[in-house]
Amino acid sequence: MPTIELPPVIYGTSGLGNIYQATSYETKLAIVKACVDNAPGGIAVFDSAGKYGAGLSLESLGKCLKDLGVPKEKVIISNKLAWYRVPLITPEPTFETGIWKDLEHDAVQKISYQGIIDCFEQGNALLGEYASQMASVHDPDEYLAAATDEADEAKKYNDILEAYRALNDLKQQGKVQSIGVGAKNWRSIQRIANDVHLDWVMIANSLTIHSHPIELLDFVKELHRKGVTIINSAVFNGGFLIGSDFYNYVQVDKNTAAGKALYDWRDQFFAICKEYDVLPAEACFNFGFHIPGISSVALSTTKPEKVKGNVAMATKQLPNAFWQAMIKNGLLEADVLAELK
Repeated sequence: MPTIELPPVIYGTSGLGNIYQATSYETKLAIVKACVDNAPGGIAVFDSAGKYGAGLSLESLGKCLKDLGVPKEKVIISNKLAWYRVPLITPEPTFETGIWKDLEHDAVQKISYQGIIDCFEQGNALLGEYASQMASVHDPDEYLAAATDEADEAKKYNDILEAYRALNDLKQQGKVQSIGVGAKNWRSIQRIANDVHLDWVMIANSLTIHSHPIELLDFVKELHRKGVTIINSAVFNGGFLIGSDFYNYVQVDKNTAAGKALYDWRDQFFAICKEYDVLPAEACFNFGFHIPGISSVALSTTKPEKVKGNVAMATKQLPNAFWQAMIKNGLLEADVLAELK
């Protein structure tokens, strides 16, 4: 059994941090209300991070929950730690250029023992009357990828281990209930899992209907056998699989061979979805959720009216003919489909 029990749908909060577009507070309030009203089992689980809008996501979430009068015991908040809010002194935030809109703050990366403590304390301050019960190191893969040489990479990995020492201390002190990791490069999760006891992992962008390496599927099974709870995140590959022009948060260039291949795959995918009356989002969720070992899928939205439908996707069955058409058209491997639970 998994270490912790989570609902099938976890609410991502990047939209509360103004990802891709600025969202009004009224809309954010409606999004959080819809999440609370439609929470499976009556407990709403939110996934946030200091990186989301340089803390704006955490700040907005805390304010919305307070204004809605949501009892603290009805909310679980996961805060992915590594990014710390600082004053904005440049025309645009420096941490992810072009992704976050209308921000009043910047963010800097702080992965170390004290850095994670600082991020944790700041995160709870931004949440106001609420606090995070789940904590993790956010994007350790990107931190390692920025290494300039082997010595720097070794230092950065030691920073990550020190960050987990901080998380373990927070857990021992009863300040968080569980610790995990969130990363896009699943190999980084694998490496950390060999050195650190994790209660849960969040795999982002890597395990989707479009991209699902067999080695990753095997790793998920291994984690599940060890009792690690697994959350699948970004099952739309950053929105591209449901219509955006960003694949894994990078704008796709249609004029390159790789970009053309992505659009061609999506065109065929959309055509099959239309033929079998399946929404692309439903297909993405269904695939990402039914991989053996996956406990939950994290979904984000900037539209409150979509929340109820997002939750309903956890119980919707898709016609077998749809999956067979995906295989026939070369968009999905038969042996991978056979693996789904």
